[in-house]
Amino acid sequence: MEHLLRLVLVSTVAAVLLGFASPASNAAPRIANSPYDGAWSVAIYTLRGDCGSVRVAVRIVGGRVYSEDQSYQANGGVGANGVVRVAVSGFGRSATGSGRLSRNAGAGSWRSSRGECSGSWSASRRAGYY
Repeated sequence: MEHLLRLVLVSTVAAVLLGFASPASNAAPRIANSPYDGAWSVAIYTLRGDCGSVRVAVRIVGGRVYSEDQSYQANGGVGANGVVRVAVSGFGRSATGSGRLSRNAGAGSWRSSRGECSGSWSASRRAGYY
């Protein structure tokens, strides 16, 4: 289950990554010099199901969300208004999430594709990585 959490956290920011709810085809287009670009730390919390909690690192470049861990794929982005949408997959599992970033922090929710787990995420910009 820890792998599922790692999958979800991209993103999230996510994270995220970080508003994780849309597939890659609906992801935000790359934005030159997005105000959200940089390294982010994303904490993913499971509120329903047995998926545990985890913290992951993500990077945003041009408004696109990338995992700093290559063991899973993250597709998504951050819009000019800070809305985040990400889809994450790996280890035979997938999840989506959504939320919003401000200049240095963000929060949102996530859900596994099979619906067995869901929860929230919070993100903070990593110092020195603007």
